[in-house]
Amino acid sequence: MSAVSWSIPAIPRAVPPPRAGPPGEAFLVAARPRAARSRAAPRRVRLARGGVVVAHAGAAEVPVADSGEPAVVFSEKFPLRRCQTVEGKAWVRVEAEPDADGKCKVVIGCDVEGKWLLHWGVSYHGETGSEWNQPPSEIRPPGSVPIKDSAIETPLEISPNSEGHILHEVQIKFDKDTPIAAINFVLKEEGTGAWFQHKGGDFRIPLSGSLEDGDPLGAKQGVKPEGSSAQLKETVPGDKGPSTKCISEFYEEYPILKPEYFEHFVSVAVMENTGTDKSLVEFYTDITGDVIIHWGVCKGNSMTWGIPPEPHPPNTKIFRQKALQTLLEQKTDGTGNAVSFPLDADYSGLVFALKLNEHTWLRNPENGFDFYIPLTRVEQFGSTQEPHKAGEHKLDDKSVQTDGLISDIRTLMVGLSSRRGQRAKNKVLQEDILQEIERLAAEAYSIFRSPTIDAVEDPVYIDDPESVKPACSGTGSGFEIVCQGFNWESHKSGKWYVELGTKAKELSSLGFTIVWSPPPTDSVSPEGYMPRDLYNLNSRYGTMAELKQLVDIFHENGVKVLGDAVLNHRCAQFQNQNGIWNIFGGRMNWDDRAVVADDPHFQGRGNKSSGDNFHAAPNIDHSQDFVRTDIKEWLRWLRKEVGYDGWRLDFARGFWGGYVKDYMEATEPYFAVGEYWDSLSYTYGEMDYNQDAHRQRIVDWINATNGTAGAFDVTTKGILHMALERSEYWRLSDEKGNPPGVLGWWPSRAVTFIENHDTGSTQGHWRFPYGMEMQGYAYILTHPGTPAVFYDHIFSHLQQDIAKLMSIRRRLKIQCRSKIKILKAEQNLYAAEINENLLMKIGAGHFEPTGPINWIVAAEGHDYKIWEAAS
Repeated sequence: MSAVSWSIPAIPRAVPPPRAGPPGEAFLVAARPRAARSRAAPRRVRLARGGVVVAHAGAAEVPVADSGEPAVVFSEKFPLRRCQTVEGKAWVRVEAEPDADGKCKVVIGCDVEGKWLLHWGVSYHGETGSEWNQPPSEIRPPGSVPIKDSAIETPLEISPNSEGHILHEVQIKFDKDTPIAAINFVLKEEGTGAWFQHKGGDFRIPLSGSLEDGDPLGAKQGVKPEGSSAQLKETVPGDKGPSTKCISEFYEEYPILKPEYFEHFVSVAVMENTGTDKSLVEFYTDITGDVIIHWGVCKGNSMTWGIPPEPHPPNTKIFRQKALQTLLEQKTDGTGNAVSFPLDADYSGLVFALKLNEHTWLRNPENGFDFYIPLTRVEQFGSTQEPHKAGEHKLDDKSVQTDGLISDIRTLMVGLSSRRGQRAKNKVLQEDILQEIERLAAEAYSIFRSPTIDAVEDPVYIDDPESVKPACSGTGSGFEIVCQGFNWESHKSGKWYVELGTKAKELSSLGFTIVWSPPPTDSVSPEGYMPRDLYNLNSRYGTMAELKQLVDIFHENGVKVLGDAVLNHRCAQFQNQNGIWNIFGGRMNWDDRAVVADDPHFQGRGNKSSGDNFHAAPNIDHSQDFVRTDIKEWLRWLRKEVGYDGWRLDFARGFWGGYVKDYMEATEPYFAVGEYWDSLSYTYGEMDYNQDAHRQRIVDWINATNGTAGAFDVTTKGILHMALERSEYWRLSDEKGNPPGVLGWWPSRAVTFIENHDTGSTQGHWRFPYGMEMQGYAYILTHPGTPAVFYDHIFSHLQQDIAKLMSIRRRLKIQCRSKIKILKAEQNLYAAEINENLLMKIGAGHFEPTGPINWIVAAEGHDYKIWEAAS
């Protein structure tokens, strides 16, 4: 259920009986509308916070006498997608004794139906970090395909076992004295795009030698698919396998619950009866078994929901005084479930979702939000429409709904542009206009939520960025440049706060306005991302006093500071009666009610997780009131005691963005950004050109926060990788000629980057193409969005070139909503114009500016060049 308040309708006692026949079909033959009263639709539909899906309908308007016959107001057949899990197992078998050919063998397989790929690489002795290497050709099984320069993908072969069950297996053969220290892998199921991992990370099979880095197999842990809704079965941890000598034979199994999806539908019809001034609503779904409609209604133009008095339809219960839950009646022929009930005609809309059991809710499969059904006829531009039929294209209806919003935005933009030459006396007015634009853009996005959404943020021109206040809490001024103030190894000095403080003046002079500091709390891991006692701010980076002094130093130099808040998970201090670590100490002394119920490793008694689980520590249940209260109090304490100006939110896909909204509204940060990182779309190892689905997931998370936080533009980073290393710069323009990442859809909430402590540093999970870093910075430092620069890059040989690009961005007032026009997106060339005063190009292809403007070279380097318009 979306985060909206609901209204429960009063059902009249004396109503005409519903007509027989399949719901959604019986009233589509001879429906005629009432002429006695016409109800005009509002100019635009405003969604309640949390968002619902606005359905599309019209009304046939034929002037007839008031006959009392029903008139079709709405008719639609919505697709549904139901997930059902299939249980199976994966296994790893190591045969350490050489066969007749003198080869040892690793066998990896599973018994779950699907198209399985082994995504794998190897590690050698003496290597640090977790980077992979491509396996040598002599151990690659047939059909292996190289993936970049660090891995290959090998299809698992299908073969039946002695019992006739289908198995998927692949064999990797190697010499007993191999120099390879370990095989690293994950399993990928191409049908669902799910990645199956080991305890949230890579599988690691030691072959020989000492393995100080990583966690070798041998512990029986569940396997969870990244980027899918599959859940783990609980298993009992076993002993770890050998990791310091040549490995002996072992065999391990790992349970898998793989999601399979089934297509269904629900049809909805709304009829007005002019003789009784009532509306009849009918639902029908082809899903069998118990099906409940979870629903409520609204009146007039408002999307605010209240609770009117009874009576209600049969088999209906009130849910938490906010909604109704009506059990559908099973059809006698077993083809599905149906229900119909009357409503007073003065209700304007109905919102619903289908509930199959305590854990299964069905909403719109395109975006995951509730359905909104208009209960009144829609009139637009003085003319009427025919009843909406299932299967018709829906884009025009959404366009109509957003016409008024976009018109308002354009009007505001004209007003803002007309004041560009005026001075400080109009700054307050400009700020008010910017706030209204933000609100209207967010509203338009809520209505027009789909992978083909057009950008609703128009460019904004402001004369004096220094005097501009944040458009709204969490977004900064729009002119921010962020520096990540640490890397994966920074904790090792034990005095990082002191060391970073010595660089504050330099970072300020370079033009950074925000520095992102490392996680501040007591932590099981030295890097800070396994927090334990949240009120203990003495960490491997330094003491609490040193942290406060660091923040003061940056403030003295005009730089704001972000705290790295790890809210998704927390390490426990105590064990429960079963020996499970899920009891917390310190000031936030939670018990196992604070842990989500579907994390198989930590026996939580909370509710089901609202996101993806992080399996290395107990995942916190943010649906619990006491948890949210404590977290808000802690964050407010950090703001006051330490002086943080905002937040970087770790593992943001682990919990619902609506909870983030709650935390942001409680702390009112100057700037906030979430790490919503999941896999981009690939087909047979090749990155897809269209990454709309990927950026849509990030945008949906931002929208769930009500725009109170931005998100790292992982989509743009991934596309830049492929464009640069493969010389496929055509990827940098989407099908509509806009930037293909989040910055092309919601630039004021897109934090662009090319590297961070996870992707680069000594971890190297997703390192930017070597030697092409400046092309990446030439892109993000000239484009809309808020750019973030990695510590390892700004304090390296790249500093001078990065500083020059930052200076150009500030001098030409490039900001998060700047106007962009893509000029070239070809095989070896990308060129764009920003704000009509900057031209840039990356790639080896030739490009020089033409036209009446006098362009002057402002910066250039290997395969990049920047021009600015002569003043």
